Parts: sequence; C-alpha cells; structure tokens
Amino acid sequence: MAPSVRATVLLLLLLAASSSSQAAQAAEDGIRVLSAEKRIDLTGPIVKVFLTLKVQNTATGADASHVLIAFTPAEADHLAIVKATRAEGKRKKKTYIPLPVSPADPATAAPNGARLYSISLPTPLKPTDTTTVEVFYVLTHSLEPFPAEITQSESQLVYYRDSAVLLSPYHVQEQGTYVKTPSSRVESFTRVDPTSRSGPDVKYGAYSNQLPYAYSPIILHYENNHAFAVVEELVRKVEISHWGNVQVTEHYKLKHGGAKHKGVFSRLEYQARQSISGASSFKNLLARLPPRVHSVYYRDEIGNISSSHLRSDSYKSELEIEPRYPLFGGWHCTFTIGYGMPLQDFLFESADGRRFANLTFGCPLLNTVVDNLTIKVVLPEGSKSPQAVVPFETEQHLETSYSYLDVVGRTTVVIKKKNVVGEHNVPFQVYYEFSPIFMLAEPLMLVTAVLLFFAACIVYLHTDLSIAKSQASS
Repeated sequence: MAPSVRATVLLLLLLAASSSSQAAQAAEDGIRVLSAEKRIDLTGPIVKVFLTLKVQNTATGADASHVLIAFTPAEADHLAIVKATRAEGKRKKKTYIPLPVSPADPATAAPNGARLYSISLPTPLKPTDTTTVEVFYVLTHSLEPFPAEITQSESQLVYYRDSAVLLSPYHVQEQGTYVKTPSSRVESFTRVDPTSRSGPDVKYGAYSNQLPYAYSPIILHYENNHAFAVVEELVRKVEISHWGNVQVTEHYKLKHGGAKHKGVFSRLEYQARQSISGASSFKNLLARLPPRVHSVYYRDEIGNISSSHLRSDSYKSELEIEPRYPLFGGWHCTFTIGYGMPLQDFLFESADGRRFANLTFGCPLLNTVVDNLTIKVVLPEGSKSPQAVVPFETEQHLETSYSYLDVVGRTTVVIKKKNVVGEHNVPFQVYYEFSPIFMLAEPLMLVTAVLLFFAACIVYLHTDLSIAKSQASS
C-alpha cells in the first residue's frame, strides 16, 4: 500500500474513532452506571424486561436532568411500551416515583444505529450524587419460531436474541443479566463467561468495567408452548347514550402467531391427548370486561357461539370464549363481542362544566398483542368540541356516524394505535360539550311522527273517494 494511501486510511480511522468517542462522551454527559441488573422474562409469548440502574453523576459533571437508555434497532422496532420509576427510601419505606420517558433528541449520535430514550429526573442529579432508576419495557414479535413449521404432535421451540452485557451509552462498572424461560427444556444458549444455568434460569455475569455501547450477542433456543395469540386488527365501537346506556361492540381478527402447523389436523387425536397433541395450540381466551356488564353476546360470521362463560360481580367481569375450532400456528378466526354498560359508571362532569367519558384503552383479551387497534367513541348527537386525553402517543381524528333517528349525525372520536399490549389497558378520557336540550330531539321526532300518522289517518277517513255519485248523474 502506498504511503499516501496508508496515511489517508489512518486519518479516516482516527476521525471515525474520534467522532465515536465524542458521541459516546456527549451521550454519557458525566453519568456512569455503578451497577445494572437486567431480568428478561421469556415465560410467555411477550418479552418483558426489568432493568435496575444505579447511576452516579461524576464529580466533574454538571447537574444531570435526565438519564439515557439504549435499544438496538430491532428492539426499538418491536418496543411496545417503556416505563421508568425512581426508587426513594429504604426497605418498607421505599416508594416509586413515575418518571417521564420519551425518545431522545435525534441529533444525539449513537453508534450502530442504537436508539436512545431519555428518562427525565424529578430533580437534577448533582455531582457525586447517586440515584436508582428502574425501567420496565415490553417487546412484541421478538420470539422467532424454529423450526418455523411443526406438526400437531410437536412442541414449539423459539429463538430469542439479546446481549449478555447491557447496551448503554454510559460506562457500566458492574452488571448481570438474568433470563427466565417457561420450562427447563432449553435446547441451547450462548455462553459468555461467566455463564451459569439452573433449570429454566440462565445467568450471565457479573461483568465489570463495560465500555459505552458494549454489546455481546446471545441466542437462546428453548421450548415455549404458550398461546401466541395475535389480534391483527381490533375495532372497538363505544356508543354513548345519555338515556342511560353505553353500548360496546368489538370486532376481532385473531391469529396464532407461533410456528405454522404442517400436516393434517386430527380432531380425534387432539381430543384424546390434548396435553401432547397440539401443545402449542389454544382453544379458549379470557376477556376481562368492566363490572356490571349486561346483554353480552359472542358471535362470528356463522352466528352466535354458545361456548362462552361469563363470570360477573361488582368488581370485574370475565368472559371465557372458545372459537369454533382450536387455533394452531398460522390459523385465523374472526369474531365479535358486544355488551352494554350502565352510563353512570363511566360518564362524569368536569369542573369546567364539560362532560367526559372515562373509558379503558387497550384490549380486554389477556396476554395478547394487538397489531392495529382502533377505538371509535360515538358521542350523543349535538356534542361539541370533543377532546380525547390518552396517556401515550396515539393517532386521532374525528368523523361522523349515523344511527336511528339521527338528523345531523353523531360526532365520533377515532383513536388508533399500533403494537398494543396489556400494559396499555389504562383509563383515558373523552371530553365534550353537550346541551340537555338535544335530548329532546329524538322524543320530539317520535311524537311528531305519531301525530303525522294520526293526521294522515284522519284525512284518509274523512275523504270520500267513491265514484258512485258521478256514475248516477251520467
């Protein structure tokens, strides 16, 4: 290689190293992680990660108002929700303060496409001070079935990919990773010494003095026969009537998101040995509905499905449903759930005189992933200035719906969100203005229709439509 070429290559390498170092230093911002504990829960179809960080601001750093956490591009694409809390106090007096989490400034550079999220601290972390931050996040569609196709009698095996060391924009002094699988059948796992395994648990670490953005890939191949229930599309329609009822209709497009079924399905074998034949399939789901529901129905394209059970009390309602056939990997089904709720449990009046409906976001089916969720809140006719308050980012717009006896139509608030999990099942509010005079519109229309009917009858009875007199005169 010519000397000039060598000099050019060396210069480029030095510039790349300098820019990477500057990016890491900018992200580090004087903070270092004294200890980190990462616990990965793989016992279900959804990956749940609990991360505990003890961070310290260096003596030479400025006051730090936020802490950064990093995700790989694949994790960021499948990230459903991320929460953070700050632990204060000790032992029984320990309390947890929720902390806002948001994507970091895109201008903040991170190597290898890592995506940063910023956790805002309630009070700035002064130099030499320490604090403990606990992070919880959920990853969907992160388990890869392998083999991708299985027969009815085979168990389902999946791959999970992660890092033995914590991906962090900060220097990490000490860290350990703990992985929990649903059973002791772990076909294989990557070893990054020190690594140990005890039954369904795999421990990586402890590791010391990890540089910023350190990454050590690992793969776990293990058995997971839990129901991989994926709602490809859920459309929930909530109709609010000031006459005392809230009607909810939910349309589901459901599939089994696990390893695809191959071969011929034998119902006889399935009924005879359910624990062995079709271990990865599922034939029922549990929906958690609000208390005091009534007029509950469950049907599909063929008609009403009677194989459902409702358990209801003053605190909760649980609807256990069974599709017409068990679902294996790659199989689909569609169905509708409908029910009514008393209006007084959900409609309230705010201090400024507006009314608001306090509803629950998310999907009532437990342990499911919703790829596309649409909630339509149909307000009473005559409602004005609607406003939906949801505690996370959603897509919203307004449209007009029509029902019986409507004149100008009903204002409908449409809320959409992708990648929804059980942690999204939190209350949200829809505020609107409404004048009670509009409640008289439908009764007046009914009264007017009845009066017009009787008037038409009277006119008809008093009208002589006979032609006998004209025939006699002729």
